[in-house]
Amino acid sequence: MTFLPGLSLPVLPTTVVWDAAMTAYNFGPGHPMAPERLELTERLARSLGLLDLAHVRLAAPELADDGELTTVHSPEFVAAVRRVSEDPTATDEAHGLGTEDDPAFAGMHEAAARLAGGSLLAASSILDGSAVHAVNFGGGLHHASRDRASGFCIYNDAALAIRKLLDGGVQRVAYIDVDAHHGDGTQSIFWDDPRVLTISLHETGMTLFPGTGFANEIGGPNALGSAVNVALPAGTGDAGWLRAFHAVVPQLVGAFEPDVIVSQHGCDSHRLDPLTHLNVSVDGQREAATAVGNLAARHCDNRWIATGGGGYHITGVVPRTWSHLIGIAAGRPVPLRTPVPEAWRTYVHERYGTAAPAFMGDDADVWWRSWEVGFDPNDDVDRTVMATRKEVFPLYGLDPWFD
Repeated sequence: MTFLPGLSLPVLPTTVVWDAAMTAYNFGPGHPMAPERLELTERLARSLGLLDLAHVRLAAPELADDGELTTVHSPEFVAAVRRVSEDPTATDEAHGLGTEDDPAFAGMHEAAARLAGGSLLAASSILDGSAVHAVNFGGGLHHASRDRASGFCIYNDAALAIRKLLDGGVQRVAYIDVDAHHGDGTQSIFWDDPRVLTISLHETGMTLFPGTGFANEIGGPNALGSAVNVALPAGTGDAGWLRAFHAVVPQLVGAFEPDVIVSQHGCDSHRLDPLTHLNVSVDGQREAATAVGNLAARHCDNRWIATGGGGYHITGVVPRTWSHLIGIAAGRPVPLRTPVPEAWRTYVHERYGTAAPAFMGDDADVWWRSWEVGFDPNDDVDRTVMATRKEVFPLYGLDPWFD
């Protein structure tokens, strides 16, 4: 086990979902959603000693069954996935199956149902008390809606976990999504459910798929204020991204008073990501994961499910970011100046012919201005934040200017 120096967080029972079979979620050569992202994350986290901690349970997911899948997806959609899974030539573009983003492949249903089962396992761990924190870095497939696959996502595992929590007696769940893309599928599934607060911090739909997630999307008539969107301008870096996070998320989570937090940690906001236009570092992503964990400690008796999501720089960004996520959830955060284990770097070089980063961080400056210093109307990020605060804060009795 690699010794991890630095201050440790409280040790809490933690479930990490993993099985090599999860890499069967594979859209084929050249597709950005490369399954190697998952294998490299598990290998790096293990090299760092995070999966060998006494209080961390590594658990293999079962396939979600149709009864579980249809708690958030329509029976017709699940049947369509099964048909295409059995015969990939029988594409069904009406259900988003066999498209450029979601190519059909043999075994699609089983592969997607296994990732979904991972987040259901995480929810079960929270409900039965065997874990307080749970991580499914193979999950976070937030674009899948009730009736349609979209954006590399077949079944919406985060929505399934939220539904299982609610059905298990949890009263309120806050869903926090920091992927560069809007968490549109999860938002749509709980659009009119006042028990679920969905917060998405993402690159504006003016420049990035799926083209949604603006400040005026605030939930259905029975749940106004339950959907929260911060649509950041392209090019936003750590300082603006973290300022926006801290100007919206803690205030609303505090007002909503959730029993559990479910979070999605897509790391495609990184400056090296080939599909997006933000400028966030691994260090910034680690800061956000720490903030989410702190919110769970403050408001939810620590109960927290964290998932992965997007992230398409598979050797330099994804494994480090999600290993940090595992470390934070396990109460053993990895210091940013920790050297990346040499054996892992050698593996990456031999397998992919590329040099892996030398350290676990990007040596970035993650200082951010608190909202308390005031609103700057000439700043694009501040205008975005204020638009969201004006739409939602009054619905929670909060002042958009000062709270």
